Amino acid sequence: SAITYLALVLFIPAANVFYQAFKGGIGKFFSYLTADDFLYAVGLTLLIALIVVPINAVFGLCAAWVLARNRFPGRAFVMSILDVPFSVSPVVAGLMMILLYGQNGWFGGILSAINFKVIFAFPGMVLATAFVTMPFVAREVIPVLEEIGDSQEEAANTLGASQWQTFWRVTLPNIRWGLLYGLILTNARAMGEFGAISVVSGNIIRKTQTLPLFVEQAYKQYETETAFAAAVLLACLGFVTLVLKEILERKTTANSVSGACPGGTYSEQ
Repeated sequence: SAITYLALVLFIPAANVFYQAFKGGIGKFFSYLTADDFLYAVGLTLLIALIVVPINAVFGLCAAWVLARNRFPGRAFVMSILDVPFSVSPVVAGLMMILLYGQNGWFGGILSAINFKVIFAFPGMVLATAFVTMPFVAREVIPVLEEIGDSQEEAANTLGASQWQTFWRVTLPNIRWGLLYGLILTNARAMGEFGAISVVSGNIIRKTQTLPLFVEQAYKQYETETAFAAAVLLACLGFVTLVLKEILERKTTANSVSGACPGGTYSEQ
């Protein structure tokens, strides 16, 4: 049955992770989470997310605005390009970064000339994370913009509002739940990304090691309790993301219903 399948692939493995992390006691668990290597990995993961999420928020809003408000030749192609990170393996994305920015890559000579290192350094990790998280905001905002239409924005422009005022006072309030939904998904993917980061970072301890890479490194070195403790933290982040996702989905649905039928009922004029 479905419950048996979920138990085998989800509930039992998740329960085992928590058991392995806490079997030495809560005090032992927190001692793993205060290790210097672990704290550095957490800090680096948060720093990458703090950089990537705002960048992709701005990009996603701009892309969503252009694609939802305009009909032009090649629009379907642009939409397909936007979905490339969904279809390309993160490992392949990392290899693409190396081919572009590596020492022997297309831009390797230029980067070496200005003494700027991308691969096996922080900039490459940011680029790889930005690539894999690129579509989330745009993909969540585009349907909302298409659903609400542009009548309110045109009315604001007719009344003398500038484009910036129209965005802040009309468009943004209407898309806020979809935008927040996209930001949560972007942040969750940025903090949990492994494949592309593992290729471009080199997994150097206390230099280019993020939290997912720390989990793998600790497990390979037979520090299983440390690995499971870090995995519990990642699982908790994922759980929080799911809770926020569910709240925002309900907010978005309620907002759509109230927008479609003011006062909760249809009225004919």
